[in-house]
This record gives sequence, C-alpha cells and structure tokens, in this order.
Amino acid sequence: MGRKWNNIKEKKASKDANTSRIYAKFGVEIYVAAKKGEPDPESNRALKVVLERAKTYNVPKAIIDRALDKAKGSSEETYEELRYEGFGPNGSMVIVDTLTNNVNRTAPEVRSAFNKNGGSMGVSGSVSYMFDATAVIGVADKTLDEVFEILLEADLDVRDIVEEEDDVIVYAEPDQFHAVQEAFRAVGISEFTVAELTMLAQNYVSLPEDAQAQFEKLIDALEDLEDVQQVFHNVEFEE
Repeated sequence: MGRKWNNIKEKKASKDANTSRIYAKFGVEIYVAAKKGEPDPESNRALKVVLERAKTYNVPKAIIDRALDKAKGSSEETYEELRYEGFGPNGSMVIVDTLTNNVNRTAPEVRSAFNKNGGSMGVSGSVSYMFDATAVIGVADKTLDEVFEILLEADLDVRDIVEEEDDVIVYAEPDQFHAVQEAFRAVGISEFTVAELTMLAQNYVSLPEDAQAQFEKLIDALEDLEDVQQVFHNVEFEE
C-alpha cells in the first residue's frame, strides 16, 4: 500500500510544482468547508482537515486567509459536491471529486475529458466499490518502531504503518485522521509530510507504455478542469 502512495505523491508533486492550479482549488475547498460551519478550524473539523492538507501542499497563507475572509463575509456563493466515476485505457478505474457552482457545466466537461482521452464515464458506484476511503498521515525523522510505539501509547489501531524513503506513512480509517495527528502532536511532532483523506484502490494495475501515456493525458485533462478537486485512480505509473 505504501509504495502506491509514494507513487501517487511523486506524480502529484511533479505536476503541482509548476502551477498555481492547486492553490485555486484549495481556495474553493477552504471556502466551502468554512461556509458549512464556523470559519474556525477548532470548531469545524471539516475545515481543519482541509487546512491540514493545504499545509502539506505549501498553500500560501494569503490564499487561505482570502478564502476564510470570503466565508466570513456576505458571499452567498454555493457549491455542490459531486463525484463522477469512469474508466480509462485498458479498463483502468478513475474517481473524480468535484466542487461546482454550475452543475450543468461540470458533468459535460468531465465526460468530454474522458471521451477525448481514451476513457468513458461510468454510472455511480461502477468504480468506487474498488476503492477504500483512507486517512494517510506521513512523518519524517522517525523510525517504523517509533511511530508504532507512539500510536500504541495513544491506543490507536490503524490499518498499516509503512516506511517510504525518508518518511513513515500511517494508513488509518478516515475517522482516525485527527486522532493520529494528535498522537503525534502529543510527542512534539507538528509537521506532517502527508495529511490526506483520500481514496486508495484495493488493487493497482500497470499499463503498457502507450496506454500509460494516454492515461496520464486523461488524468491531466481531468485535473485541469476548474471544478475538479481531486482525482483518484488504480494505475501504478512506471518510470
């Protein structure tokens, strides 16, 4: 499982390093989370999750503050959370999570991205049953045994703990997201290399070189859409 997350993280980092696209998407996500409750992460757990994720992507404070100020103000802009599912080349599977203020725009754009890049839209539930909602928290400068002891002391039974390069990655149930972080904070760890609520495939597949190239174009096309927040899939990219 850990090897798959590292693969995903590297691909996301290489794409996001050269664009402000991710900052704009976090701005929307922070605004939506703040509008759902109080614009205070200590009393709004959904907002706290988004802010923790934003921190690991180095989202500038100015963008975070702008989104929070908008939520605190008189803005009545509303967004709807929609999930689309589909298939890429060679039967690969894709989940697309969106936040949209124009449903009539989002669905056709997502469908077009699939159709133009060797994929096809599926019905709701056609893909998601092959993925598990998962909390992923990573820390640096700790050994596997040290992380195990920290979680043991906090009485946390997580799915898996894996060493990946210089990090130790914890895979947990979604409702353990904050508890795992608090266990680390209790021993003085406040910085996380990964802090995600994600969808991880139960099984990953490799694609032939030509199909992988086409699949990467599909993922890029989906992620470049204004309304798309996150894209999950079951392809393990080969270098």
